Amino acid sequence: MEENFANKSRSEFEAMMKEAGRSVQATLTAQHRSFDSYFQDLLNKSEKALYDAFPSMYGELYTQNVKVFKDLYSELRRYYRSSNINLEEALNEFWTRLLERLFKLLNPQYHITDEYLDCMVKHAEQHKPFGEVPRDLKVKATRAFIAARSYAQGFLVGSDVARKVSQVSLSHECTRAIMKLMYCPHCRGMSSVKPCNNYCLNVVKGCLANQADLNTEWKYLMDSLIGVADRIDGPYNLDTVIGTIHMRIAEAISNLQENKDSITSKVFQGCGNPKISTKGSSSEDKKRRGKVTLEAKSSAQALEMLVLDAKGNLTALKTYWITLPSTLCSKKVMASSASDDKCWNGMTKGSYLPEVMGDGLANQINNPEVEVDITKPDMTIRQQIMQLKIMTNRLGNANIGNDVDFQDTSDDMSGSGSGDSCPDDVCGKRLSKSPSTRQPETHAIPKQSGHGINGASSRSLPSASLLLLLSVAVITAQHLWR
Repeated sequence: MEENFANKSRSEFEAMMKEAGRSVQATLTAQHRSFDSYFQDLLNKSEKALYDAFPSMYGELYTQNVKVFKDLYSELRRYYRSSNINLEEALNEFWTRLLERLFKLLNPQYHITDEYLDCMVKHAEQHKPFGEVPRDLKVKATRAFIAARSYAQGFLVGSDVARKVSQVSLSHECTRAIMKLMYCPHCRGMSSVKPCNNYCLNVVKGCLANQADLNTEWKYLMDSLIGVADRIDGPYNLDTVIGTIHMRIAEAISNLQENKDSITSKVFQGCGNPKISTKGSSSEDKKRRGKVTLEAKSSAQALEMLVLDAKGNLTALKTYWITLPSTLCSKKVMASSASDDKCWNGMTKGSYLPEVMGDGLANQINNPEVEVDITKPDMTIRQQIMQLKIMTNRLGNANIGNDVDFQDTSDDMSGSGSGDSCPDDVCGKRLSKSPSTRQPETHAIPKQSGHGINGASSRSLPSASLLLLLSVAVITAQHLWR
């Protein structure tokens, strides 16, 4: 009977833990889903507006370069999904490719070679053919995308941590303490007597000592998400930046059209006059000019509501791990009130005298109800604490506009991380003409499967050499000893 009660109490308590964890997961996953839907919709609307308006505005300047625009939006989505893409390089490459294509189309009477285009691109920074749009968009879009993807990833990491921690098995000592708390009154004929509240708290705090140690880093993660939420609805204003990408591109193309003669003259001065083409075209369609009449439909109110809802939920979750014992005792175990002196105290019906222990592993050294070895922290939970630290660091960087590379993310937002799917004409010979002004900071997440961290193989040779030398030294010493 005791074994049956032990198994029953274990399964019931673990079920309580998983149910509580699922509630946290559901909250964070719902926040991620809402934000992700908003962000993807914002980007989709911008892309659709471009496809709808550009054919009539720019004619062949657009129709012959559709792939350039498609590739840009594709790269932006891949970056947001945490692929290993340098966003600044992707934007630089877009402007480079667009300038090359448009310059040839605007000057059809000339035979312009790839070598000539190389020369032109080198002078592009000086001539600013697109005006200030590329620089301004790069600064604003980079900050907005860094914040958006870190924000979305933060919800998924928090949900994943809650799931894994809620599945940690109970120790043998904890199982016996839970059984004593919940089922020993039945053996004494006191099945209707509720456990004393403080007694329940000591048992659960002892059982969840490792989980409570998540509190500090968990709170930091929630605070960091709130900080980034304020950014994306404030200084980084996603609605204005992401929702108007097509308008900024149109503005840049118009700058090039309006200053075509001046820019062409400067290019000819720096790179020489190209040969006259025998296939020169006088088609006015290629030179079509149009005033930018694009409009962006604001979704600022939707973003404001998303951020407000997220901040409320994140604030409520800050103390989840240290309030979990109280929640379980009051709502699941149904312990009596703290002042009750006719409750089950572990021995009989009466008051419970021992003081309530503090939170966390270190505070359980004198726990009167559960024997806890404070020198052996649970490794699964320690790994999740590290995950929280890494994600908080990413959010901290995103908060100040620093890019952090996502090398190993959860399945929900994982990318290839290799860039192998980059189209040939994007990653071709002229990719090097767009050097990034800042390489993203890299933080690898320790893998849970035990296969190590991405890129670890590059450090394996020194370790192998050291082991070989140590082995030789040991064998030599043994031989000399004999």
